[in-house]
Amino acid sequence: MTLRIGNASGFYGDRFDALREMLTGGELDVLTGDYLAELTMLILGRDRLKDPGAGYARTFLRQLEDCLGLARESGVRIVTNAGGLNPAGLADAVRQLADRLGIPVRVAHVEGDDLTAAHPGSLAAHAYLGGFGIAECLRAGADIVVTGRVTDAALVTGPAAAHFGWGPGEYDRLAGAVVAGHVLECGTQATGGNYAFFAEAGAAGRDLRRPGFPLAELHEDGSCVITKHPGTGGLVDVGTVTAQLLYETGGARYAGPDVTARLDTVRLSEDGPDRVRIEGVRGEAPPPALKVGRNRLGGFRNEVVFVLTGLDIEAKAALVREQMAEALAKSPPQETRWELVRTDRPDADTEETASALLRLVVRDRDQEAVGRALSGAAVELALASYPGFHVLAPPGKGSPYGVFEDVYVPQGDVPHVAVLHDGRRIPVPPARDTLVLQDPPQPALPEPLPAGPVRRAPLGLVAGARSGDKGGNANVGVWARSDEAWRWVAHTLTVDAFRHLLPESRELAVTRHLLPNLRAVNFTVAGILGRGVAAQHRFDPQAKALGEWLRSRHLDIPEALL
Repeated sequence: MTLRIGNASGFYGDRFDALREMLTGGELDVLTGDYLAELTMLILGRDRLKDPGAGYARTFLRQLEDCLGLARESGVRIVTNAGGLNPAGLADAVRQLADRLGIPVRVAHVEGDDLTAAHPGSLAAHAYLGGFGIAECLRAGADIVVTGRVTDAALVTGPAAAHFGWGPGEYDRLAGAVVAGHVLECGTQATGGNYAFFAEAGAAGRDLRRPGFPLAELHEDGSCVITKHPGTGGLVDVGTVTAQLLYETGGARYAGPDVTARLDTVRLSEDGPDRVRIEGVRGEAPPPALKVGRNRLGGFRNEVVFVLTGLDIEAKAALVREQMAEALAKSPPQETRWELVRTDRPDADTEETASALLRLVVRDRDQEAVGRALSGAAVELALASYPGFHVLAPPGKGSPYGVFEDVYVPQGDVPHVAVLHDGRRIPVPPARDTLVLQDPPQPALPEPLPAGPVRRAPLGLVAGARSGDKGGNANVGVWARSDEAWRWVAHTLTVDAFRHLLPESRELAVTRHLLPNLRAVNFTVAGILGRGVAAQHRFDPQAKALGEWLRSRHLDIPEALL
């Protein structure tokens, strides 16, 4: 008995037509949509300040208007976290839409995640719920289930538990569904999107311009096959699935509200064209506490980017920094940050490629301190600074920025409730058994490669990578493409080597986790993103390209691997 679960959204703003593509492209039982991220919760929180009836992903309603009849005709159930901060409001809006279209559907929702009232000063504070509230709604006959902040994998574990009759203690099965859910959650990242070896796949004739969205053929024992609808773009292979498994994870234990999945037990194998089998996943009792994501306004931010062209780049940067420092000293912002980006080339044949960028970012709790003070000081330099003075865009008034923090509360303190399509409210009990989360012992290293000639070359010739954000931390997962390359990567890519290759990490806490089944090492870099994506702490605020930077760095690589 196979449950076919697809995904049609990896973020709020993903491909609008994906819902229709998934409903018309092939057989499905359940279609999920993941719309929430740390930054999304902040955006929805600001929406709710303007309109208390807002707070959900309005895009989903527009997609559903076009596709509700298709889903009803094909018997596909829809499960989505598009409810955001207001799942009850979105559920009501879906009912109104269905009534207007004359399509009978049963709509249920899950609530209890909103803990904002218990966290004064937060714009939004929401616990990450598990999948058993979703399962209750589906077991009672819901056609559409709307949630707020659940774990991304809960969109898969809930339908799987309902379909197969799993109970809360069936950890291995639940862990298999968590792994499937983690692969599906980011949509086309599992089917060739953002893939380290995209050029190689393109040269092999794979069309990556419009990757199809992924689906999982889930089995009763928790194993699954990751694939996509026939004829869609992209590709599914062990590499694309490995990349997504490493995305925004850390060590071997991947904790959630229902189960802790052991990523070090995952086994991947090719199961035919565009089919990857996942099996062997083991699970353990979940931690006693639930993660709560808190979003608050941190203050106001402004920036100006000075363009420095031609000769004397360093001297031009020094001059404007001195001029701006003198002007800003009259009312100094709480935080001032400069960054010189050397995009210029000598003897360039275009003005743009002859230019470097000097970026100034200021932050303060007072909007005035980063608004008029900055813009006035920058504009007044127009005729009084370095030769060729201009900026990419004039600074504005200063915009608010957010801060993300995670805290933890006991599972029993969160009122997880399934609100069924007939209005009944079913409390979902917390996990019966829990296990305090600890890192397992590091596995043994493989045998090192024998000594031989080496060549200075980019790491990316022998390894893939994918990186992402968790609050102020970043993770960088690196996987080898062969057993021999794994033997080299496991011994070579140490924490010290990582810090050397990525100098931004040298003063930060870096943790390395080995995942031999995936031929992978996963690094966590604490604090590199400051106070989270909404704070815009660095050039790449979500660490999306941190892995690609690492792959571009040169090491002495055995010639046998090249």
